[in-house]
Amino acid sequence: MNINLTLFAQLISFAIFVWFCKNYVWPPIIGAMQERQKQISDGLNAAEKAGQDLEDARQQVKAQLVEAKAQAAGILDQANKRAAQIVDEAKEQAFEEGLRLKGAAQADIDQEVNRAKEKLRSQVASLVLVGAEKILEASIDETAHSDIVNKLAANL
Repeated sequence: MNINLTLFAQLISFAIFVWFCKNYVWPPIIGAMQERQKQISDGLNAAEKAGQDLEDARQQVKAQLVEAKAQAAGILDQANKRAAQIVDEAKEQAFEEGLRLKGAAQADIDQEVNRAKEKLRSQVASLVLVGAEKILEASIDETAHSDIVNKLAANL
């Protein structure tokens, strides 16, 4: 065995091995690595896009929250205005009802005063007749002198 021949055979074997690896082994490995690199790049891009979408969603949530707070404040304001309006209407109705009750009470009072006046007139007329009887010591007929009694009662 010759060392030169062995080295030359090993060199040819190694060259064939390198050529075989270059043509049949490395292309699938490089392709798989490039595919993996592409997947990682796509994943990073998707994560970056998802982060941006998340930030956009946060901004939308903030905007909707501000809008909802504004609507809630508007609704509360309208409710307070409506409550004040209802209170004012109730006060007005109560005032009108008070005036109506006051008018009815005044009418009742006027009727009672008129009844009392009539009763007092009749009592005064009776007292006048009794007094006149005693003064004249004669009997005065009430039916006969009703015109005079009515004039006296009207003057009272």
